[in-house]
Amino acid sequence: MDERQQMMANYPINKLILKFSIPAIIGMLVNALYNVADGIFIGKGVGALALGGVTIAMPVMMVMMAIALMVGVGASSVISRRIGEGNIEGAQKLLAEAIFFNLIINLIISIIILIFMDEILILCGATPNILPYAKDYMKIIAFGIVINSFAMSSNHTIRAQGNAKTAMISMVIGAVVNIILDYILIFVFKMGVTGAALATIIAQTFSAIWILMYYLKGNSMLKIKISNMNFTIKNIKEIVSVGMATFFRQISGSLLMIIVNNTLVAYGNDYYIVALGIINRVMMFMFMPLYGIVQGFQPIAGFNYGAKKFKRVQESLKYANIYATILSVGGFLVALIFPTQVMKIFTSDKTTIDIGVDALSMMIWGLPVVGIQAIGASWFQATGKATESVVLTISRQIIMLIPLVIILPKFIGVNGVFYSYPISDIGSFLITLVLLAKENIVLKKHRIKEEF
Repeated sequence: MDERQQMMANYPINKLILKFSIPAIIGMLVNALYNVADGIFIGKGVGALALGGVTIAMPVMMVMMAIALMVGVGASSVISRRIGEGNIEGAQKLLAEAIFFNLIINLIISIIILIFMDEILILCGATPNILPYAKDYMKIIAFGIVINSFAMSSNHTIRAQGNAKTAMISMVIGAVVNIILDYILIFVFKMGVTGAALATIIAQTFSAIWILMYYLKGNSMLKIKISNMNFTIKNIKEIVSVGMATFFRQISGSLLMIIVNNTLVAYGNDYYIVALGIINRVMMFMFMPLYGIVQGFQPIAGFNYGAKKFKRVQESLKYANIYATILSVGGFLVALIFPTQVMKIFTSDKTTIDIGVDALSMMIWGLPVVGIQAIGASWFQATGKATESVVLTISRQIIMLIPLVIILPKFIGVNGVFYSYPISDIGSFLITLVLLAKENIVLKKHRIKEEF
C-alpha cells in the first residue's frame, strides 16, 4: 500500500472524513461562490430578466452535468474499490475508458443543442421576454460542454485516489477565473449574458488543463494512457450502473426544472422564474459544504468496503450522517432567519424580492433532513449498490416532487410549486431511513464475521 491507501485503511474515520471533505468543501464553496457571483453580476449588471434567461438554460446544462456526474461518480466508486483490492492496473484502464465515454456522449449532446436551440429553450419554459437572454447564454455554453464535462467528471476520479487537494485546486482555479472574467466581461466590456457564458467556458478550460497536467505529469496514482481509451463493455456497464442514480437525479432535476418553469409561467409570471433561479443559487451555495462531506465520504466508504473493513465502513456512514445533518440544519436556519437579505444580494427589483421571500419561506421546511438523504444515496453508490441508489433518487424527484408540482398548483395556485419541495424532501428522508436501517443489519453481520 502507498501512503494514501494506508491512510484510508487505518486513519481514524471521524478525522479521515474531515480530512477528505474539507478540501472538497473549500473547492465546492469557491465554485458555488462563482455561481452566486455570476447571479449577482447578471442580476445587477444586466437585469432580472437576464437572470431568468440563465435559469431557463439550466435544465439544458443539467443534461451535460448528468452525463459527466454519472461517469465521474460511477468511475470513482469503481476506482476506489479497485484500489482497495490492490488492482491499480484495472483502475487505470477504467479511468481512461470513463474519460473517453464521457467526452463522446457530451460531444453528441453539444451538437444536438446547437441544432435545436430555440425549440429546446421554449420547451424549458422560455417566454418571449426571456428567450433572447437564454439564447445568448446557451449558444456559447454549448461549445464548451465537452471541456466542462471533462473537468466535472475528473474531479471525482481524482478524489477516488485519495487526492482531494488536487480536486479542490482545480475547482478553485475555475471559480476564481470565472469570477474575475464575469466582472470584466459584464461590467467593463458590457457583453451581458454572452460575457457570463464566455467567462464560464474559459474558466473551465483552465480547470481542465490543470487536471490534464496532473494526470500526465503530476503525482497521480493513475495515469491517462491513450492506448486505454476504448470501450470495454464490462467496465462501461459497471460505471453506468453505479453512476445511474446520479444520472437519474440530474435528469429528473432537469425535467423538474422544465415542469416548474412552465408551471410558474402558467400560474404566475416571468418574475417567478427569476425568483426561483435566485433561490436555486442560494440553496446550491448553502449546501455545497454538505456535498463536500458526500464527496469526502464516498471514496473512504468505497475503499474500506472493497478492502472488507466493515467496522470502518459502519463508522464512515455514522460520522458522515452526523456531519451532514449539522450542515443541513445550519443551511435551514440561514434561510429561515435572513430571506430578505439573501434576495437583495442578487437584485433590487421589488417584485422579484417579494416573490422570492415568500417562496423561500415555503420551500425550506424539509432542509434539515436533506443531509441524510444525500449520504444515503452516496453510500449505495460507493458500495456499488445501484438499485437502492436509483430508488432513492426516483422516490424524491420523479415519484413525489414532479407529480406534486403538477397537482398542487391546481388547488392552491402558484404556491403549490413551492410547498412541493418540503413534502418530497420529508418523504424521501423516510425512505432513506428504511433502506439504511436494512443496510446496517447487513453490515453488522459482515462485521461479526470480520471480528471472528
